[in-house]
Amino acid sequence: MEFSLPAVLFAGLTIVIYLVANILYLKYRKTLLNPVLTATIAIVLILLFFNIPYNTYMAGGDWIAQLLGPAVVALAIPLYKQRDLMTANLLSIAAGIAVGVIVGMVSGVLFTKWLAFSEELVLTMLPKSLTTPVAMQVATGLGGIPSLAAVFVMTAGFAGIIFGPHFLKWLHIDSSIGRGIGLGTSAHGLGTAKAFEYGPEEASLSSLAMTLSAVIGSAIAPIVAWIFL
Repeated sequence: MEFSLPAVLFAGLTIVIYLVANILYLKYRKTLLNPVLTATIAIVLILLFFNIPYNTYMAGGDWIAQLLGPAVVALAIPLYKQRDLMTANLLSIAAGIAVGVIVGMVSGVLFTKWLAFSEELVLTMLPKSLTTPVAMQVATGLGGIPSLAAVFVMTAGFAGIIFGPHFLKWLHIDSSIGRGIGLGTSAHGLGTAKAFEYGPEEASLSSLAMTLSAVIGSAIAPIVAWIFL
């Protein structure tokens, strides 16, 4: 990380925008006001309006990105606290995550093929339900576009936190295991953030689902690509 005035400015701007967005979300509790979504849109609009290059913004954005690693490691705390619940339901949890990963990958491939996307874009879409760093590596290994894979991951995450709670309610899924695994498998980090709103059990299971989805997805992605392409 390089220390410079633009880095300090844009890192501070990102934090302030997120805090404001979070205040609005906590006040109104509207799904479309999710702070990650609204803060992302606000920052994009600012960059476009002031014609600020992306690389200039990332001088400070990288500071925020560096905190992702410790944040993921910190998820081990709720996992440890809920270890008895996970041990007692190990089979159903593992099966739910595995099915979720397979459905997420296959649905992405079939959807993009139905839209007549190029093979490169199909392979880029394939790991959309994995966490961003893993999805980018998987896309690179398969011959996709890593930067675009990150966009697909974010799109899947936003879709998961916007529509996921409605699907859970519609399908009468009200158990901590069902909600946690569903959000973590389909919407990775964003889903885990949403799961914290339900409770510590959902948060722990969602973080577990996000982690295991990355592991399982990395292993089966080449198989899915081989079968459908």
